[in-house]
Amino acid sequence: MAPKTRARVSKRSASSGKDDGGETAGGKRKAAAPVESAKNPESSAGAQCCHWLMKSEPESRFENGIDVKFGIEDLKALPDQTGCWDGVRNYQARNFMRQMKDGQLAFLYHSNCKEPGIAGIMKIVKEAYVDHTQFDKKDVHFDANSKPENPKWSMVDVQYQRMLKRFLPLSELKKYHQQHGSKGGPLKDMALFTRARLSVQPLTPEEFDFVQSLEEKEPL
Repeated sequence: MAPKTRARVSKRSASSGKDDGGETAGGKRKAAAPVESAKNPESSAGAQCCHWLMKSEPESRFENGIDVKFGIEDLKALPDQTGCWDGVRNYQARNFMRQMKDGQLAFLYHSNCKEPGIAGIMKIVKEAYVDHTQFDKKDVHFDANSKPENPKWSMVDVQYQRMLKRFLPLSELKKYHQQHGSKGGPLKDMALFTRARLSVQPLTPEEFDFVQSLEEKEPL
């Protein structure tokens, strides 16, 4: 793939059945011309969030002949280290993306792989707009029920910021979640465990800061 400007980051919203705390997700294909932003985005239940966790697949997996692999190294290698996060086909995950604001930070989580976990940090650089893959019959995320005059699905643009100083595996995060659940702590209600199937998840500032602090600590 050799995109002229930005490449797309495909995010498929479907259950993987794997114990990685999330949906099957991932992929990249050619860039497409920008389209008009979605208007009047629906808000999701709960308070507005300012940090996020977004899942992608770092290992090759083919759908209809297309490799949907997309890890943090792939994002880093794109022009301007920027891609659009397309292919989300879950309403709650879509609604979370519609809440995202320019400049907010998100963890890039490697999902549906041998060792799932958080690999690095990216930034939202374009707020929600229409995901054109829903209208492309050749795309694995084509939705025949979505119409251009009333599009169902949105995407955002993300930009690579940095790798974490060490990879934070799901197994370690789960230990902290269990500890905090019994003794109290910032990961007690983390969506990675309470809303595990979502490929786009909100994080509180306390959750984001605690997880980020783990890169400075020895593995649990």
